[in-house]
Amino acid sequence: MALNIREFDRYLQGDSLSGYEVFGAHLCHEYDQDGVRFTVYAPGAAKVEIIGSFNQWVTWPMQREESGIWSVFIGGAKEGDMYKYHITTAQGEVYDRMDPFAFYSEVRPATASIVYQVEGYPWGDQEWMNSRSKNYNSPMSIYEIHAGSWKTKDAQEDQRFYHYDELAEELIPYVQEIGYTHVELMPLTEHPFDGSWGYQVAGYFSPTSRYGEPRQLMKLVDACHQAGIGVILDFVPLHFVRDFYALHMYDGGYLYESEYEEKRYSPWGTALFDFTKPHVLSFLKSAIDFWLSRYHFDGIRYDAVSNLIYHDGDPGKGINEPGVWFLKNCNYTIGQRHPNVMLIAEDSSQCLKVTAPVAYGGMGFDYKWSLGWMHDTLDFFALPPEVRAANKEKFTHSLHYFYQDIFILPFSHDEVVHGKKTIIDKLYGDYGQKFDQLRCLYLYMYTHPGKKLNFMGNELAEFKEWDEAKQLGWNLLTYPAHEAFWRYYRKLLHVYKEQPALYGEDYNMLGFRWIDKGERYPALFAYERSAMEEKIFVVLNLSDRPAHNYMLDVGRPGEYEVLLDTALPEYGGSISLKSVLKAKSRGPIHWGVDLMMQPLSGCIIKRKEK
Repeated sequence: MALNIREFDRYLQGDSLSGYEVFGAHLCHEYDQDGVRFTVYAPGAAKVEIIGSFNQWVTWPMQREESGIWSVFIGGAKEGDMYKYHITTAQGEVYDRMDPFAFYSEVRPATASIVYQVEGYPWGDQEWMNSRSKNYNSPMSIYEIHAGSWKTKDAQEDQRFYHYDELAEELIPYVQEIGYTHVELMPLTEHPFDGSWGYQVAGYFSPTSRYGEPRQLMKLVDACHQAGIGVILDFVPLHFVRDFYALHMYDGGYLYESEYEEKRYSPWGTALFDFTKPHVLSFLKSAIDFWLSRYHFDGIRYDAVSNLIYHDGDPGKGINEPGVWFLKNCNYTIGQRHPNVMLIAEDSSQCLKVTAPVAYGGMGFDYKWSLGWMHDTLDFFALPPEVRAANKEKFTHSLHYFYQDIFILPFSHDEVVHGKKTIIDKLYGDYGQKFDQLRCLYLYMYTHPGKKLNFMGNELAEFKEWDEAKQLGWNLLTYPAHEAFWRYYRKLLHVYKEQPALYGEDYNMLGFRWIDKGERYPALFAYERSAMEEKIFVVLNLSDRPAHNYMLDVGRPGEYEVLLDTALPEYGGSISLKSVLKAKSRGPIHWGVDLMMQPLSGCIIKRKEK
């Protein structure tokens, strides 16, 4: 494997998506023997040597190129060998470092990199790869999971984790049964501290060895695709750990971070990438391309985008110009290479055009989390019913700005930790009222325009906040109220997937119409979703009083079926609607159906086809 000088130049100029093809450890044949070529960028180092299991951890010198790239071929080195770079800084200090481009790593707290062949996996997902899309006009319901705590084995410490392929055997049938279309995996890039949930990264090209080997992760993604399930990876482009074996002060200088101390560290105690350095752009673009090209992920969710747009995520501190340039440069080039992959922003800012194409002055994302919708909705459902009529703007406000960007509606991991309470526990009322409201909350979510994301455990109506050290409370399904809600949630997701009116025109203003914004009854809302000729009607009585003989304007004569009723006893309710309703004339061109809406209840209605 000869050194690719052209690709090195592109990398140093910030123009590379393929840095992983030349840096790191690559199995090859040189000098008439099999071995491994090791290559690392450390321009500030006085000397770089390699140590590893192939040479009894004795230092071997690496050759320096003018550009600050160091390389060496080790004959006889093989897959599975462990190694580190032994770096002598310009100040004479000596440190052992991981490989920034390592494809595999030791299980923490050990820190060696491991030689691994990531090419050659026998993928069986070609049909999926050829037909996948960005899902703008398709149903998309995302199940966000933490691989180490969705389910665990009955074992201690590291043995409690399912390996990636074992997780596939448990996860895929569950996702299919409940009706999710995609899985989003919280960060799998290698990280030293379990309690960071993967958001404090050390190895940007190394899937964490907590859950097994890289090929096992490929098997998980492959199996999901063959089962018709998309897979999204959560990715952290803003910051990295300061643990001294990793990227921080890698060659004795500030290779990946800023030389200016005030720009160097994040509020979370991590080091910030310096996007004014071209090689940093190449490093992160290459990392994103790596997960898409080598692991076939269908989407990348960028963490903490607000902090890339504004300094410290604060608009008052001004635009973070290097961060914005990184987003535009990265999203444009990744989009060119992977046109059917979704790029998703976790962005709490009010910055415009986050999901507009870069060519039109946007950031180039395909989707943005609607955190405004999430906060307003949860705030509304936390209010006592008697004051909701005076605060109905919290319920309706999202439609004022919804069509300015392309949104995903999230109830993510961030909303069920750190004393914030779980989703059900945030809601107003006693035990029974919370379940009544939870059914209404999710009916609203899945009938509101936009794609959906829910964190694991939300479907169980967990009252206990998420703990990354323990598996979900699956025993909750032995309790009638939780089991009834789980069945309701499953039915809701299947209704969502089966009705094009609920997803086909998510981002077209003509696909949503308010029928009643609480004008006739306090805190009773009705709206219409449509796609092509199909129409769906949704009614939510979010007050604590029944609405007798509520006439829903449906516009056409005929029979109307109730697709879903939150008040059904089988879901934990008490008095349900008739399953079929006949429209009555309200004048020459007006037709409506009479509904008896129970307190804290909702329904989805559709005209029956002849």
